[in-house]
Amino acid sequence: MTAVESTRAYERWLAKRLKILKPDLRLKHQRMQQDPFFFMRASFYRWAQLWPLQCASLCLAPRVLGIGDLHVENFGTWRDGEGRLIWGINDFDEATTLPYANDLVRLCTSALLAIGESRLATPARLACESVLEGYVRSLKEEGAPVVLAERHRWLRDLAVSRLKEQRTYWDRLLSLRPVTAVVPARVRAILRNALPERDIAFRIVHRQAGLGSLGRERYTALADWRGGTIARETKPLTSSAWSWMSASREPRLQYSDVIRRAVRVPDPFLSVRDGWVIRRLAPDCSRIELQSVAGIRDECRLLWMMGWETANVHLGTPRQRKGILRDLARRRPDWLLKAARRMRDATLEDWRHWSGR
Repeated sequence: MTAVESTRAYERWLAKRLKILKPDLRLKHQRMQQDPFFFMRASFYRWAQLWPLQCASLCLAPRVLGIGDLHVENFGTWRDGEGRLIWGINDFDEATTLPYANDLVRLCTSALLAIGESRLATPARLACESVLEGYVRSLKEEGAPVVLAERHRWLRDLAVSRLKEQRTYWDRLLSLRPVTAVVPARVRAILRNALPERDIAFRIVHRQAGLGSLGRERYTALADWRGGTIARETKPLTSSAWSWMSASREPRLQYSDVIRRAVRVPDPFLSVRDGWVIRRLAPDCSRIELQSVAGIRDECRLLWMMGWETANVHLGTPRQRKGILRDLARRRPDWLLKAARRMRDATLEDWRHWSGR
């Protein structure tokens, strides 16, 4: 099955479970043509097909409740109940039970693709070693949330530097066009209940964001509250594309499970209600794109932290911690680099076919 055939099959499967917005889906297809990194981010369903073909030796690795579509731009910040800035994995739409190695290989594959597009400057081998070192250290120390306060000041400085762009952020949101279709009553209720006061007037706009979920419904509520703009957003969830690939009985949604079980400081505004995920939008509560880290002195340090945070999530399956460490001890030192290169090459071939290059 080619990438084009895979996409058609997956989107037919998805359309039976969710309402699809065709203009947004066309935009997703266009963005998938731009470069291999965007293609990979948008096509976890294809990754799920390629994984057993390219990484057969990793398919029997210990299984955990994992992220699924992890990549180097799936990290961001949020505020906890104490107002502290927290850094960690930003999106769990594809959360499911799978071999722990999947998340590591996918994270490193995305890094290799980013290196190929000059978005990262770290050598491929060093990038994979950094991710794996952070992952193993976190497992051995049983993890810890990444709180950007007394510790991790370099990462806090990186995150806080984006807050200078608050005006641009809100101007962009406020310029979005209102949703013209009828908004389901339950969606309005979800958004209303997510606001700090029930009688706040709000408008719902259409925001095109992300890549993996582009094409699905997404509703963003904007309101003026006590002197400033606030925003909440909701989108529907469905089973991970991993279930589509395996043709197995679809498990229940695992988004809530993964954020509850991981070694993590909760985002008080992030929740799942009736199959819809709801979150706060703000400059300090968003994904960090690679362009924001361009030029930092130590990319390896950031990749190390990504490995650490990946283990924080995998530690939500605590009975597998020792098994993962034993499995890693049996593997050759370069296993992750080799697997990431195989998946990178397969993804590049798919992208060339998709984009006609």
